Amino acid sequence: PAALHAAVSLELLHNASLVHDDEVDESPERRGQLSVNAIFNNKVAVLTGDYLLATSLVHAELTNSHQIIRLVSSLGQDLADGELLQLSNVSNHSFSETVYFDVIRKKTAALFAACTEAAAYSVGVSEEEVKLARLLGEYIGICFQIKDDIFDYYSSDEIGKPTGNDMREGKLTLPALYVLNMFDDEEMRKLALRIRALDASDEDIARFIEYTKVKGGIEYARQAMVDYRNKALALLPQSAGQAVKDALTAYIDYVIERDK
Repeated sequence: PAALHAAVSLELLHNASLVHDDEVDESPERRGQLSVNAIFNNKVAVLTGDYLLATSLVHAELTNSHQIIRLVSSLGQDLADGELLQLSNVSNHSFSETVYFDVIRKKTAALFAACTEAAAYSVGVSEEEVKLARLLGEYIGICFQIKDDIFDYYSSDEIGKPTGNDMREGKLTLPALYVLNMFDDEEMRKLALRIRALDASDEDIARFIEYTKVKGGIEYARQAMVDYRNKALALLPQSAGQAVKDALTAYIDYVIERDK
């Protein structure tokens, strides 16, 4: 029962954060489907997210685990903090990969880490095993977000996110940060700052996307994703059964190989 209610709690909190994210970003779609704010309006989206959050806390309490209740409560803080950190970074004139990873650890990887940590707590393993489980989730979450960021450089109706959508919101992700730091191109740095300032046209964004691709930004991000995938696999315990290892390996590989 503790594992079940923890899973429900975290899934509801996750969905609450997505509903609120779409409202904050004024996004009309979520992975190919209309967002709540697009179907109804912002007021309904805010209240829907609030309701999901409240129901998440109800299920956290049903685990009868103080660790899981504390974990779910602090996760809400981390997700909000990650969004605020990302918003504050829009006006930053530096192109820091460190800040990028700080954002995705709080905004995305924290959710995956909470899932694996709650799972460990629900079956009463040692604190050392809990820490390893949390780290496993964090690495998977980082892989997931890097993959999502790569999607922004390609057009596909299935993804449910138009090309350059992140840049239209002033967000520069790992592929762009790599080429900006690797190559001394003043024109592109100025264009990147205009993108952050929401002062770039669709043609500007298309030009910057093409520049990032040509200069190897996508390959760099993919390699970073594979490195985190390998670090995650290295954490799988030797004592785990082969079926469990195979299932987790297939899941982690799906995260980095998915097409939407």
